[in-house]
Amino acid sequence: MSRSSVRWWALGLIALAQFIVIMDTSIIGVALPRMREDLGFSPGNLSWVFNAYVVAFGGLLLLGGRLSDLFGARRIFATGWVILLAGSAAAGLAGTVEVELAARAVQGAGAALIAPSALTLLMMLFGGKPAELTKALALYGAAAPAGGTAGVFLGGVITEYASWPWVFYLNIPIALLALIATPTLMPAGGNRHGSLDVAGALTVTAGLGAAVYGIVRAPEVGWTSAQTWATLAGAAILLAAFLTIQAKRREPLMRLSILANRNLSAANVAQLLLGAAWIPMWFYLNLYLQQVLGYSAFPSGAALLPMTVLIMIGMIVAAPRVIARSGPKTTLVTGLAVLAAGLGWLALIRPTGSYLVDVLPASLVAALGMALAFIPSLGTALSSARPEEGGLASGIVNTSYQVGSALGLAAMTALAAAHGADELGNPAALTDGYSAALLGAAGIAGVAAVLAAITLTGRDTATTAPQMDTTPASR
Repeated sequence: MSRSSVRWWALGLIALAQFIVIMDTSIIGVALPRMREDLGFSPGNLSWVFNAYVVAFGGLLLLGGRLSDLFGARRIFATGWVILLAGSAAAGLAGTVEVELAARAVQGAGAALIAPSALTLLMMLFGGKPAELTKALALYGAAAPAGGTAGVFLGGVITEYASWPWVFYLNIPIALLALIATPTLMPAGGNRHGSLDVAGALTVTAGLGAAVYGIVRAPEVGWTSAQTWATLAGAAILLAAFLTIQAKRREPLMRLSILANRNLSAANVAQLLLGAAWIPMWFYLNLYLQQVLGYSAFPSGAALLPMTVLIMIGMIVAAPRVIARSGPKTTLVTGLAVLAAGLGWLALIRPTGSYLVDVLPASLVAALGMALAFIPSLGTALSSARPEEGGLASGIVNTSYQVGSALGLAAMTALAAAHGADELGNPAALTDGYSAALLGAAGIAGVAAVLAAITLTGRDTATTAPQMDTTPASR
């Protein structure tokens, strides 16, 4: 196998990693009712099968990026797969609520090592060739919507024809394949001199975890409840302590001056707001299809396929060409504006609507906007960092998107509830609530477009990536 072909096979494994990390957030949806019956979940605890994964994932991403820089991205990538495998086996074998939630948190921890190290490896393999880097980022980005949609399909098929533990066991052969292929395909890199900032790692992980916990819990217990305020206040104190530690340490977990890079900061804000707009759209569009239009879980997943296919084509084919012609800033601002328009159109859904009129056209416009916005924001965030801080930059941008997703979904859940989304069995009230959430998401995307236009420089950072080691590991 030639060196060039090894690099593209490695990209396939990196895209697979992104696919699995996102799939694990959606594959459990259809299985939740069966899990509730078998394990004895209460209605309030059931959502934590999803949240336990998200909290661990979001809280540990920054640490995962730093570990990649210190101990080598390939080593941390493989370690993440081992942890994901163990968590998946435990989740499938779980016989109690407590074990199930702990296992999901372990899965999230494994994903938090896989995601930033995978992006670091991508930069190591393709960072020296700008044209190839854009294509590589496009394939990587397209794996996310593919994983989300595949999770809905596979969750339905597995739950219907096998049993819910297999939604977790599915990860085991994939993880084993990844562990076998990693030494051959991935660049070895090497350890860097430096120490791990344990105090910083503990405070930022606890702070981010508490913030995500408070955000995803708030719609359930109330945004004004003492529990919500105490959790978010604790998160703020921990994150303030983290910043203080970083400012004083000689070798911090995160060099604070990295945020002084204007394009890196602006691109991360764009990623945060992109997640805050996109995830609520996917969530409430699915609810509209099922609870208003009467689709069952599997057909509703099928109804989202055109949107997913367009995103993948847009990221792989359209976005690289637009970036090459117009530059990342123009592409990003345009994509966010198109996303805002699509979400605003979706907000016009009707209680007596139809898929072909109320959903399909507007969802395709939103999908095109997502396809155009994701690649330039991700590429700018990664290529604006120093080569030796690629893992850190990967951790920051992944954290931005995940925290933005949690924050956006929680905020839009509160908005939807305030406009009638809690009135099950009342299509008009449900539609009003879902429409309000979609309109709120459109506003977030619109704000993101304005901020990107103001804060990003015109310099073509997404196509001037840092030079990094591109030598594949020996066989």
